Amino acid sequence: MQKISKVTNPGKQRKKLFNAPVHIRHKLMAAPLSSELAASKGAKTLPVRKGDTVRIMRGDNKGFEGKVSRIDLKAYRIYLEGLTREKVDGTNIFLAVHPSKVQIRNLNLNDKWRKNILERKAAPEKKEKSKLKQPSENKKALPKTDESSSKSRSKNTKSKSTKKESATEAVKPKEKVKKTSKKGGN
Repeated sequence: MQKISKVTNPGKQRKKLFNAPVHIRHKLMAAPLSSELAASKGAKTLPVRKGDTVRIMRGDNKGFEGKVSRIDLKAYRIYLEGLTREKVDGTNIFLAVHPSKVQIRNLNLNDKWRKNILERKAAPEKKEKSKLKQPSENKKALPKTDESSSKSRSKNTKSKSTKKESATEAVKPKEKVKKTSKKGGN
């Protein structure tokens, strides 16, 4: 699976964002789930899909709730039913919203693949809960460390350091030899 590498240069970040392949763009279109949905589905965020009901959490249209009518992966924007603006010539256009500024209130679960994703995301949570119970039982089985064992460890480290010191004393320093250049200089 390809990931966008973490770079600090803003230009490189923009380049990675705009040159990203579709499967990465889809993941970048993720929005947080409402607290009720997050608790029931076992996931905090999911990519927004057509048919989801979302609420705008930031910006001028804060509080607006509507159904996603279109998703633009190239521009990283979503369009909601009912969120329109009238142009000068009288035609209505949908306003674009970035998915990070919305919260998913209701999921469109018509897609079997999306159901599988939710099941997969919920599965690790169940495993974590079972793992949290097991370590408390394992703590009883682990032996406690004695002070005597820690003292013996400290004695071993002291003996190693003295061996190194005696070895350096035994080695005599080499005598310096004056080097002369081949051209006859000093």
